[in-house]
Amino acid sequence: MSGKVRNRSAANADSVPGSVSCDERILRDCHNMYTQPDSGLITIAQSVGVTLLPPRKKITVMLMGNHSAGKSSFINWYIEEHIQRTGVAIETQGFTFVTSGRKRESLTGNATLHLYPHFKPLQEFKGVSEYLGTEICTSRQKRFSLVTFVDTPGLVDGDMKYPFDVDQAILWLGDLCDLILVFFDPMGQALCKRTLNIVEMLNEKHGDRLRFYLSKADEAGGESDRQRVMMQIVQELCKRPGLNKCGFDMPTIYVPNTNKVPPLDVLTIEEVCRTIEKTINQTVQNTLNSLEKDCELISEAVTDTLDNDRQCSVGNRRARCKGCALGLLGFTIPLLMLAALVLGSLSKEMLDMVLGSMSVYVFFTLSLFCTKATLSGKQKRQLQEKLEYVQEVVKSKKKELYEEYLRQSVGDQDMS
Repeated sequence: MSGKVRNRSAANADSVPGSVSCDERILRDCHNMYTQPDSGLITIAQSVGVTLLPPRKKITVMLMGNHSAGKSSFINWYIEEHIQRTGVAIETQGFTFVTSGRKRESLTGNATLHLYPHFKPLQEFKGVSEYLGTEICTSRQKRFSLVTFVDTPGLVDGDMKYPFDVDQAILWLGDLCDLILVFFDPMGQALCKRTLNIVEMLNEKHGDRLRFYLSKADEAGGESDRQRVMMQIVQELCKRPGLNKCGFDMPTIYVPNTNKVPPLDVLTIEEVCRTIEKTINQTVQNTLNSLEKDCELISEAVTDTLDNDRQCSVGNRRARCKGCALGLLGFTIPLLMLAALVLGSLSKEMLDMVLGSMSVYVFFTLSLFCTKATLSGKQKRQLQEKLEYVQEVVKSKKKELYEEYLRQSVGDQDMS
């Protein structure tokens, strides 16, 4: 691999210190180790026939529920900016990605898919591209720098017509999201069958990512009113076999409003923030673990390639030796036959028969000279350098990042 020294220093380069959090820097550094043009793990893996995907630098949190359930209001509260329109009407009619960036910007569908290439299959859903957008803002409140929110259309029953297959689009997005927040509105729309149907299907594959919340709890009246609404929702959910499970939890939350004094017995929205925080922590650990596994995968592939090349080289040498020996024998016999003919001890008919048989022998001998393709000396050196780079540089960097992550929560005396 060319530029070995330069690549080593690049992999070990520390990020510029500043306002970037430890988790954010770890995810960014891991992503860069995959995507560097010359020495990235993706490029190295491709050279030995292995396909890798780069880890994302942020978690993706999808919010879903009936219309006016408070999804957009929650996003605005979390980032402390009024990005998403809110109201009783169905404000969110498409899918909106809300993420942090360098400046305030709104992107259309094509720009959104260019920004998020792993979401490109969404354009296969007829009509989705026209109702797809991204809102970029500069907020760094809470853990927003590590989160991309996906605000989904408000779900309703009845004759409501969507410009695309909203059910299938949400189900597809659920495959890519790290966390799915389901908001139930206590003001009469919580038992929307479309919402419950989608939730049930999501639960079949991604039950560990689903979190349920009774939103707008401060508008549901007194404690008895909220308990009645919650019982109705839980009973409806438990009627569905996939959702009828032990340990079902649905905290009551509300978006803080300075003009209102919320009931003291309602849980605050910080419950959702803690859930997002846990998902970020788990994603950091999963990313570091995946980096370790991908390094092993590449190392095994490079080692196998070099071993196969050595076996091919040995096989080629054996084939050449056998071919030369049999070829020499094949030329010696006809010469002896010709000498015998000249001396008169062998008839011409016998010589013709022997020479005819020898043509088959010669063809067999030549086939032994067919060898398998092998790597050049330069290619073998490059593969060996890639193996050393992965084993010594990338793994070492991964160990440093893991220790840095652990130091956030444990003392130095606990670090081995």
